[in-house]
Amino acid sequence: MSEPRPAATIGQLVLSRQLQALRERAGFSRGQAAKLLRVAPATVRRMETAEVGLKIPYVGVLLRAYGLPEDEAAVFLRLADEANKPGWWQRFHDVLPDWFGGHVSLEEAARTIRGYEPHFVPGLLQTEDYARAILTYGEVGPHDPRRIERLVALRMARQALLTGADAPSFCAVLDETVLHRRVGTPAVMRAQLDRLLAAAELPNVTLRIAEFAAGHHPGTYGPFVLFRFAVPELPDMVYVEHLTGALYLDRTAEVAAHAEVMDRMVAHAGSVGRTKEILTAFRDAL
Repeated sequence: MSEPRPAATIGQLVLSRQLQALRERAGFSRGQAAKLLRVAPATVRRMETAEVGLKIPYVGVLLRAYGLPEDEAAVFLRLADEANKPGWWQRFHDVLPDWFGGHVSLEEAARTIRGYEPHFVPGLLQTEDYARAILTYGEVGPHDPRRIERLVALRMARQALLTGADAPSFCAVLDETVLHRRVGTPAVMRAQLDRLLAAAELPNVTLRIAEFAAGHHPGTYGPFVLFRFAVPELPDMVYVEHLTGALYLDRTAEVAAHAEVMDRMVAHAGSVGRTKEILTAFRDAL
């Protein structure tokens, strides 16, 4: 059995989009591009959607056919070669689902991450014990302790993002359900609430609680994450997860709808000060 295909890096995502844009500007269909390479049209599609790595010889042929000036093509090929180098998370390829790898890559490249979580503490803010409890009891299929520990390690490694030198802005709205849902022992929950209180003190982290008493809000349909990037070629994206996979949305209307809902939820939720009061009260009650 072959190893899972490594998740696309942000460079692959950007350059794949540019490759598609160059083809369309040159007036080539995917079928015509495929004939140049003597491959199936699906191969061109997979390169343009970052489902596979950017094959340098293929990209060189396409850039020439699309009429890209030689100096610009050389830069594109150099960037493509760099983009094909695996990210740090590829060392977890044995447990990293194909559908989640893109999420980690987007996290690494994002300048702003905003999300709504109605069920659990966001992965970027979980303690080891809280993450281990969720992954253990939420596992579908045979229990594999080694796999669980690898997934916990991956989740903890992702968290370095929020305290790095170039940390993104992170804003999360948590439904009050997250605080009522007991995960692990009371000690695990106390440590997790302490972690949230500490994270709320970080200058780049904003936490808000959507309280039951405030009534219905527009995000009650399910969790989602919004990514915005410093790279101008990459549009804002939305990540929506379900039981067996995830959707990556980048159409303008889809992103705008989620952004509007996020703005309304932030306005609907309690203030940052109120959030700290709620977290402290739940922590003291345990």
